[in-house]
Amino acid sequence: MAGNTEPLSPRAKLAVTAGKAAAAVSRAAGRGSGSVIGGRVALKLDPDLLARLARHLDVILVSATNGKTTTTRLIAEALRASGPVVSNALGANMPAGITSALAGGSDAKYGVIEVDEKYLAGVARDTTPKAIALLNLSRDQLDRAAETRMLAEHWREGLAGSKALIIANADDPLIVWAASSSANVVWVAAGQEWKDDAWSCPSCGGVMQRPGEDWFCAECGFRRPTPSWALSGDHVLDPHGSAWPIKLQLPGRANRANATTSAAVAAAFGVPPQVALERMFSVQAVAGRYDVVTFMERELRLLLAKNPAGWLETFSLIDPPPTPVIMSVNARGADGTDTSWLWDVDYTRLAGHPIFVLGDRKLDLAVRLEVAGLDFQVCESLDEAVRTAPPGRIEVIANYTAFQDLRRRVGN
Repeated sequence: MAGNTEPLSPRAKLAVTAGKAAAAVSRAAGRGSGSVIGGRVALKLDPDLLARLARHLDVILVSATNGKTTTTRLIAEALRASGPVVSNALGANMPAGITSALAGGSDAKYGVIEVDEKYLAGVARDTTPKAIALLNLSRDQLDRAAETRMLAEHWREGLAGSKALIIANADDPLIVWAASSSANVVWVAAGQEWKDDAWSCPSCGGVMQRPGEDWFCAECGFRRPTPSWALSGDHVLDPHGSAWPIKLQLPGRANRANATTSAAVAAAFGVPPQVALERMFSVQAVAGRYDVVTFMERELRLLLAKNPAGWLETFSLIDPPPTPVIMSVNARGADGTDTSWLWDVDYTRLAGHPIFVLGDRKLDLAVRLEVAGLDFQVCESLDEAVRTAPPGRIEVIANYTAFQDLRRRVGN
């Protein structure tokens, strides 16, 4: 399965060494993992380095609006049953971060790579993946990301003619349309809780019909394909109809869906569902997400939610009222500076929870909660929110940079 293992050229070796040195300096300066700056330096010295590093690997790419970091981690754990894995486990998912991750995997058999949606076609072109997992597409970072149908079209064009096996969510019309240009697709019934970006047909623009779990366009005939794999309650159904129990330490339906897709990917590389799912149980947290930490003598569970679809899934897994909930929202570059997405989230699901609001855009969130008719308190810091919250474990939900701020504050 793995391809050419010829040694790197002197130029490529120099690029890798320089990249690792830059990353080390960045870490020493306290500026994060250094993976992005290290990758940028390496690619500057050898623009073809990503392709060279991927040449000896069986590469699996994972892309989506939500769940790609977790799914990448689950696939990586499953495939370790079959050989060494290199992966961008910390979520640096653009070409520089991916290059930096692969530079540390000279002895690996598999490269399991999370890819930012906008870079999928280019990274696929550079790495010649054996498999690509496509999970979902929904609105995200409205100030800089393409409209979802345009992004699906970009994927569709970029994946046309690809020899990769595409493992795709049959329940998301945008994913199905994007994947349908490929000759070799395995369909997975992973579900779709958030449907507000998939009411019009991506093929013709007609209104999508959604009877039950099915969907189709009455105008052009575009419809849900028959899945080979499916999430059914707490089990994965494989193509033979066998049901395999999902036992995860990660909470929620969305993570069971991620495990279902991961099992389908692992099976394509010869890892049986039972083995894959057993290995996935070892994953307790993903880049700090779902971690339960002690802060100011209180238990806090850290949850990431960065767009309407993500918030919807997160609300489904938090403990019921009267569990206190802290929410933090920023609007920095990595988040997207447009906070209008807050109005797409159904915050009435938090009724009955004591709510505490913080972050750079706490007042934007406060206005949204006021309109939703919820009681809440605006706080200046995590410390103030924790001091004020009633007893019990606290659910802490934050978007991307707010989540990183909170992790630093709690020492996670």
